[in-house]
Amino acid sequence: MPDFKAILYNLENDVAWVTMNRPEQRNAVNAELRDELVSVFTDARTNAGVRAVVLTGAGKGFCTGADLSGPRGQGPTGPGAGRELMKGSSQRLIRALWDLEKPVVAAVNGVAAGLGSHLAFGSDFVIASSEARFIEVFVRRGIAVDAGGAFLLPRLVGLQKAKQMVFFGDDMSAEDAERWGLVSKVVAPDQLEATAREWADRLAKGPTFAIGMSKRLLNRSLESSLETALEEEAMAQMLVTQSEDTREGMLAFMERRQPQFKGR
Repeated sequence: MPDFKAILYNLENDVAWVTMNRPEQRNAVNAELRDELVSVFTDARTNAGVRAVVLTGAGKGFCTGADLSGPRGQGPTGPGAGRELMKGSSQRLIRALWDLEKPVVAAVNGVAAGLGSHLAFGSDFVIASSEARFIEVFVRRGIAVDAGGAFLLPRLVGLQKAKQMVFFGDDMSAEDAERWGLVSKVVAPDQLEATAREWADRLAKGPTFAIGMSKRLLNRSLESSLETALEEEAMAQMLVTQSEDTREGMLAFMERRQPQFKGR
């Protein structure tokens, strides 16, 4: 991996620990942080040594969204420039996370706002500190929801609750987020890392090729007709059942032992 400047990266027990490391800015996403996150998510897709990912933030915040303090006037100009700029920035980041066919655990240690909240919600599991807060901050800035929020939120909480979050932009506690189905588990701050490690290690020991294919099917489920979903399911199962993990899983079942999956 390259020498990162805006993230901390550590590969441990087949789990990639990715820490957004701009604590003085509450890990607001500038171009450098965005590009480094896209780089690690893209690498993790094809890196056999990465079988699960943990995404978290350094300091007191998880991620307060896009960094609005940087210089303006850069990037494309002219008609449609804003659209092209967004495609290459926040949308590219969310797509890289969403398309990562490895399990991702977001360990939310503090405020997750705007793009930051969507980095959490675009992960497969969200473990939140009891001190975490989630904010759809866009309405406070007089802008429309972006960074994939209009795609993610209705899938997670339903249309009316998604509108409530976006239209009012209120702070949401970790406990409320758990009740709404946005958070998998709320833990004490001093238990966040240990809980994320436990979940990620368990995922990394699983049949991650099969998990990745299941993730793809589930992520596409609300966009597909039944006919398309069943066709893709059959194709995925055809590929997975030829894997080493399937052979190991079947053999372990017959031998009445725990399988030792390799992720291939």
